[in-house]
Amino acid sequence: MIHTDPAAVSEIGVRIGEIRRQIAVAATAAGRDPSDVRLLPVSKNHPVAAIVAAYESSGIQVFGENRVQELDAKASELHGMSAISFALIGHLQTNKAVDATRLASEFHALDSVRLASVLDRRLTEQDRTLDVFIEVNSSGEPSKFGLEPAEVREFAERLAVYPHLLVRGLMTLAVPSEDETEVRVCFERMRDLQADLRERETLGLTWDELSMGMSSDFPLAIEYGATTVRVGTAIFGAR
Repeated sequence: MIHTDPAAVSEIGVRIGEIRRQIAVAATAAGRDPSDVRLLPVSKNHPVAAIVAAYESSGIQVFGENRVQELDAKASELHGMSAISFALIGHLQTNKAVDATRLASEFHALDSVRLASVLDRRLTEQDRTLDVFIEVNSSGEPSKFGLEPAEVREFAERLAVYPHLLVRGLMTLAVPSEDETEVRVCFERMRDLQADLRERETLGLTWDELSMGMSSDFPLAIEYGATTVRVGTAIFGAR
């Protein structure tokens, strides 16, 4: 049983309420339904008690984690709390694929055919499927993982042979800049890429999901069509 501090539950609940308010404002301004935007709290480097506090205060059930090792430890601590699940949002090495497929309900960083093949094989062994998002390097930064936008359509078509990977959409990290114009360029590229995949009926999908936007830029991401915003610091505080 995870014990939570009532004050912490209240504080996190207030923060989540404020984020949801900002989501509603941004979605409404963009002519969108706020209910079409999901808040994915990023709990990496925060204790399990913070996850439980977020769940108890807001009913949120899915949390984002970057590393398989940390996800595994937290899932073990939360054993018995079946309502809580995890999205793996960080880069994944193939040797961690078996644990990732066992532990995660979503994977937001698919960026290679080799990884797709290993994940699908592990999922076949486990007789389950996994929701996946293709990671796109929308900023062109050499230090970032993800595919170049021009590579995505061909890559997506190659995923057709992996039936246990359920492609839900695209994911990106915008450039970390205080210049809003630079951030907009990243999100605009994602919106254009999504439109192109739809127009070409790539994989026969509607490509409805865009996982983009974090604590510093999620209102802007919503303007460009984000359906999942990944917010950590604004909910749980600095790591």
